[in-house]
Amino acid sequence: MKQKIITMLELQDAMNTKVNADWRNAGNEWYRAIWMEASEMLEHHGWKWWKKQEPDDMQVKLEVIDIVHFALSIRLELGEDLAVTAEAIAEEFNAPDATDDIRTTIELLAKETLIDEGAHFSIISGVMKHLDMAFDELYVIYVGKNVLNMFRQDNGYKEGTYLKVWGDQREDNEHLADVMKTLDSDLASFKDDVYKALADAYPSTAAA
Repeated sequence: MKQKIITMLELQDAMNTKVNADWRNAGNEWYRAIWMEASEMLEHHGWKWWKKQEPDDMQVKLEVIDIVHFALSIRLELGEDLAVTAEAIAEEFNAPDATDDIRTTIELLAKETLIDEGAHFSIISGVMKHLDMAFDELYVIYVGKNVLNMFRQDNGYKEGTYLKVWGDQREDNEHLADVMKTLDSDLASFKDDVYKALADAYPSTAAA
C-alpha cells in the first residue's frame, strides 16, 4: 500500500504542477473542494425521504476519487518526504473512521474538513468501507484517471487538437479501461505502463 500511495502522490504532484508550476504557494482552498465533493457524493447516494432514490455506487466511488485528489494535495503542501507522507496516509487508510450509515459518514468527512481544513483519510476509508471499496480499487481508478488526464494534456487537449474519440469511434476512457485490464497494478511501474499503453494505442487508432 505504501508504494502505491507514493505513486499517487507523485501523480498528484505532476498534475498540479502541469496546471500551475507554483501550485504549492497558490493558496488553493483544497478543503473547500473536499466538502463540496462530499455534498455531491451525498446527492449520488441519495438522502431525500420524500422521493424514491436509488444509490449510484459508481458515482459515489468517483466522488471518493475526486476527494482523494484534493486530500493528497493538502498533504503534499506540507513538504514532507514522500515515504513519510505515504506511511502516515497508509496508517489512516488502515484505520477507517465510520458511523453506522454512509450518509452520516459523508457528513462527518465534510464537518471535520471544515473544522481544520485538513485531509482525513481515515474518514475517506470509512466511506469506502460502506461501499465495499478496497484500497486497490481506489488505486486503480485513481491512477487511470490521472494518467489519462496527463496523456490528454500531453497530446493537445488544451489546444483543442486532442482526439477524445479514437479511430474505432470509442472514447479514450473506454480505451483506458481496455489497457488497464492487461496491466499489473501491483508493479511500481504501473502508472508508466498505463501511459505507454495509451501512447502505443493512440497514434494507430487516431490515424485510422
